[in-house]
This record gives sequence, C-alpha cells and structure tokens, in this order.
Amino acid sequence: MRELQVVNAAELAVAYAAADYAVALDGDAMPLRVGRPAADLEAYWPATRYMFVTAWNPASEPHSDSANHAADERLVARLDAAGVQRHAAWAEDTAGEWREPGWLLADLDEALAHALARDFGQAGVLAWRRGEPVRLRMLIARPANAERSEFTDWLGD
Repeated sequence: MRELQVVNAAELAVAYAAADYAVALDGDAMPLRVGRPAADLEAYWPATRYMFVTAWNPASEPHSDSANHAADERLVARLDAAGVQRHAAWAEDTAGEWREPGWLLADLDEALAHALARDFGQAGVLAWRRGEPVRLRMLIARPANAERSEFTDWLGD
C-alpha cells in the first residue's frame, strides 16, 4: 500500500462532499448526495452496505485518460477476482467541469473496501449502510484546519 500525499485535504473533503454522484441502473442515473438517503437506489438494488470508489486521478492529481483507464481496468480485475457486485457510477463537480467514472459496490467488507481504495490512491470514498444517509469517508487523517461535518468521517476520528 502506498502513502497518499494530499496537498490540501480540508479543501478536498469539502469538494468531495459537495460533488454530485450518480449510479447507472438499467439505463437510469440514480443520484447520490453526501448527507442524503439513497432510498430509491436501495429499493432498486438492495444491499446492507454501499461504497462508491474510483481508480481515476489518485490523490486528486490529474492523470492522462490512458493512465486512468488502465487503473480502472486493474480495479475492475480486482473486483471481479473478489466477486464484488458493482454498477457503473460517477462523480462530478456541480459546475460540470470535472467528472470521474467509478463503481458503486455492494456488501464489500469495510476493511477490504478501504484497502482497495487506498491501493488506488484514493483519499476518500462514499460509504453508507442501508437506510442511512450517504457519508463521505476520508481515508486520511483529518487536518487541524478541517471543519467538522456531520456526514464526513476522517480516518482516526
């Protein structure tokens, strides 16, 4: 596992929490928002736990499309080997200037999910239990300048 260096983790968490997320299910895009329940998604695709993860742009540093596609292929291979259920998903900023494809996973062991995200250089994931609001889980320590947020969890908090 590699050590993740994030330039400004507090700003990154704010941006992640404000982003729009969605998952593709049978041709429909079902929205996900940090702090809100995902009842429609959960009714359509029942599971106990959910997690959104991407392999794109580790540490939120832009990489080439070819590097991002290669990382995504490696992630998919690991998910396939583990037999993880998934649906295509994505994250984008509210201005629509940035978009990253990823995967919504179901019922993956939490420790394995965190290790997988870290292996692909991700500073944070969305994670929640059925019936609860979607949460942002930052996989790095909370910096002193990061304001606490009701729906953002930091490693070690």
